[in-house]
Amino acid sequence: MALLLDVMLGKLATYLRMCGYDAAYALDRGIEDDDEILELTRAEGRTLLTRDRELAARADDSILVESLDVSDQLRELRGKGLDLSLSEPSRCSDCNGTLVRDAGRPPDHAPDGKAVWRCRECGKRFWKGSHWASVERTLEEIRR
Repeated sequence: MALLLDVMLGKLATYLRMCGYDAAYALDRGIEDDDEILELTRAEGRTLLTRDRELAARADDSILVESLDVSDQLRELRGKGLDLSLSEPSRCSDCNGTLVRDAGRPPDHAPDGKAVWRCRECGKRFWKGSHWASVERTLEEIRR
């Protein structure tokens, strides 16, 4: 499922990317205008996630997110059938690019023995550290 999150859902985009979703964020593309957001969802075949009722009604395929809090937003999406399990890292949490295992020398600040992934688009490197554990706890809490 390819998603486009409007400007009100940036934090949610990070969680969805960590769950393996292709979750584009409108502001990453420099888009704020509703008409441009709708055009992008149609051109790329994406489902729009938005907190804007009018915008959701205008989209061919949309999910209206009503909550302000990201944990509550995740609960809403789970209730609408989205799988919110952490996947093996596959999406950059910053730019939504694809990740590949990085066979090079790990960054100096990466814990020894941790697998490292690199984003093909922005070059950022990731490993399962404290942020991963925090997201995992949040996702476990919403499944209760």
